[in-house]
Amino acid sequence: MVHEKQCPSTAPYGRNNNSPGVIIVGAGLAGNRDFIILEKGSQVGGTWNDNVFPGCCCDVLSHLYSYSFEPNPHWSREYPGQEEIREYIIGVAHKWGLYKHVRFNSQVEEARWNERTNKWQVNIKRLGGTEREIAEVYHATADFLISAVGQLSRPRYPDIKGLDTFEGKIMHSARWDWDYDLRNARVGVIGTGATAAQIIPEVAKHAGQLEVFQRTPTYVMPRHDEPISPSRQAMYKYLPFARRRYRAALMDFRESAFEGSFDPTGGKHQMVTTISQNHMLSQLPGPDYAELRRQLSPDYPFSCKRIIVSDDLYPAFTRRNVHLDTRRIAEITSSGVTMQDGTHHALDLLILATGFHANEFLQPIRIIGRNSASLSFIWSKGAFAHLGMTVPALPNFAMLYGPNTNLAYNSEILQIEAQSMYIQRLIRAVLASKTATSTSHAIEEGKKCKKGIAITPKFDVTEEYNEKLQDVLSKSTYANPACTSWFKNENGKIINNWSGSAVDYQKRVCFLDWGDYDVEGEGSEEVQKRGVERWSRIVEETQVDGEWLKIGAAWLGLVVMGGIWQLADGGVGRLIGL
Repeated sequence: MVHEKQCPSTAPYGRNNNSPGVIIVGAGLAGNRDFIILEKGSQVGGTWNDNVFPGCCCDVLSHLYSYSFEPNPHWSREYPGQEEIREYIIGVAHKWGLYKHVRFNSQVEEARWNERTNKWQVNIKRLGGTEREIAEVYHATADFLISAVGQLSRPRYPDIKGLDTFEGKIMHSARWDWDYDLRNARVGVIGTGATAAQIIPEVAKHAGQLEVFQRTPTYVMPRHDEPISPSRQAMYKYLPFARRRYRAALMDFRESAFEGSFDPTGGKHQMVTTISQNHMLSQLPGPDYAELRRQLSPDYPFSCKRIIVSDDLYPAFTRRNVHLDTRRIAEITSSGVTMQDGTHHALDLLILATGFHANEFLQPIRIIGRNSASLSFIWSKGAFAHLGMTVPALPNFAMLYGPNTNLAYNSEILQIEAQSMYIQRLIRAVLASKTATSTSHAIEEGKKCKKGIAITPKFDVTEEYNEKLQDVLSKSTYANPACTSWFKNENGKIINNWSGSAVDYQKRVCFLDWGDYDVEGEGSEEVQKRGVERWSRIVEETQVDGEWLKIGAAWLGLVVMGGIWQLADGGVGRLIGL
């Protein structure tokens, strides 16, 4: 008698489960019960685990940079630091029992779709731990594959002649060495972007000499950071309504900033530009700093590049031990940096604040989909996806924080939570299509393994969505050719940023139109009959009459961005939590 092969008996999670229902790559902020998480690092936290440089913190207010389902009333500052964010993420992972699902020091090298089984076959390399001694490479399969690797995971090193000849110490900001003694050292920083803006003020306090090499200046907005008092923390803990009201106020303010950052023709754009210019004038006043102001003033529209939020960057340039050099770098020698006019800066330490490969999604992982189509080939003209999550020719695959989902002005967690609710519906459909799951319970009932359905976004639907998206983005400040940024690829196509507000995106992905997808396999008819599935989105903003909301948002924007709130210390400004 020939017996059909029954479903293998495996634990629903853990190190021995190499055939889960779902594999998630990455354990950062984005990272069912039958799943494993493959994390390249040794701890959860993603970019907040990797980046430990001096001054490392978030540009989003703390009470907005947290999950809606896991609020933290104990944030110590308005803007959280790296250590506090990392502690928060670790706490969430512990509370929700994620550690038993995570395999650390596990680097995904390749994921290949198997047409015969409708599963993903994933090749994984162990980077450390005792298990690496047993097998350096192992394999796993899954019915559904999720990428949660983020956009800030691979450091970008500058292409400068002679970089490898420098005999001093070189540190990328994402690979900080705290054993190095900065005291009295001759230090150089390449870059004046968001990361450099946090590093420069801290390094300036200890270095003997700090040379800052700037290629392009950036707009800087006031931060207004301050500690959150124990009494306010207690209020947020014991009066949840007060905490929710504060979060809603922050959401309203950030959403009101969208028009100013996106539309170059609107009045709000000029308003935020003026606020940034006034911020510089207030911190670098008078004729003594006229040349410095000229060097630090951008010649492109506000928000064409990522905006810096800082209260201490400009003052750092007024220190006697800090010098800004805006000339082009000719080469790096064994002893330092030489400029194109021949000026040489002798250095002991060179800090590379040169960012990440932010628009090279999923690299260097090899993703091979249907008909052996590689993701690198599919994206040869620039990354794209349906709703920023699913890709044609890649069945049962989805991304968190994928192409065109970045927010230049608000918390990315808002996007990730909305995407998670959408992707859950895809996963449920795939797993429900299998009459038996890989559990001992299935074997006890004598059920046989069954090939699940394959769900892939239609190419024409994906193309139409992205054409409309790019048409809107082409009219934004992000598209201005006067500047280069990680918002765009080398061809000038905007592949990182979303084209609307956070609420716009939440409303767009709180329903799933099964007509947007090709569904194949036994049971596909039942899925297609569902038509459009809808669910309630997570509402963060204040829910009031539209006209009053516009008035309130405009007032709040003036209060916060204009600095009026400082006049109401302990009064109105404190009442709204700002």
